[in-house]
Amino acid sequence: MSHEQFQFAPGFRAVVIGGLGGIGAAIVRLLGELGAHVAATGVGEAEMAACGLVASKTLSLHVLDVTDDAAMRGFAAGFDGVDLLVNCAGILRRDAEFDLDVFRKVIDVNLTGTFSACLAFRAALAKKHGSIVNIASMNAYSGLPRIPAYCASKAGVVMLTKSLALAWANDPIRVNAVAPGFIETQINAEGRKELAHYQRIAGRTALGRWGQPEEIAGTVAFLAMPASAYVTGTVFAVDGGFLAG
Repeated sequence: MSHEQFQFAPGFRAVVIGGLGGIGAAIVRLLGELGAHVAATGVGEAEMAACGLVASKTLSLHVLDVTDDAAMRGFAAGFDGVDLLVNCAGILRRDAEFDLDVFRKVIDVNLTGTFSACLAFRAALAKKHGSIVNIASMNAYSGLPRIPAYCASKAGVVMLTKSLALAWANDPIRVNAVAPGFIETQINAEGRKELAHYQRIAGRTALGRWGQPEEIAGTVAFLAMPASAYVTGTVFAVDGGFLAG
């Protein structure tokens, strides 16, 4: 296999929904380093200001509410062709997810928002025989008691990934997912303040530590490269070996 299999073609265009958060921003940075033109979205101006990313000729930053279907379709309409769509927008509401309204909100962002983006960008992806990488979670397989909506939504992302891989193979669009384990990001910052919890999680992984956002980005990039051309409908766990034991 030649090294070209592990490179993006000139003019490679990527869209990262939820690309201003911890994992999303790491993905955006790596894609840019690999030569991609990237459009990244976040939920508001505050997130855009805090993300550390700087707009340039090869990176555009956008505010987008993934629960607004019309806004999603309008955003996608601005792209003539897309090589890669990454769905990374996600929320959790520890303990509050037992409230039905909160439960619905988490599902709406994490699962329905992912499907909304896939639908909106289908034509642009098909035009360039592109691929989708959805960000699922280890908690699609290993539940936690304080975040039932998050766990359910990520399990839904796993099956959505598999279903779309079968449905859109003839477009042709490849559809895969990455399931991060315990990664140090803002979404779990509150939980990491509990030292016993932090150490317990680290000790539960084969590698003995939490992961970093940059350690998710590499798998996402690989799944968009020619080297992974025969990979679709698959979920890659990047969890330090948590699910192995």
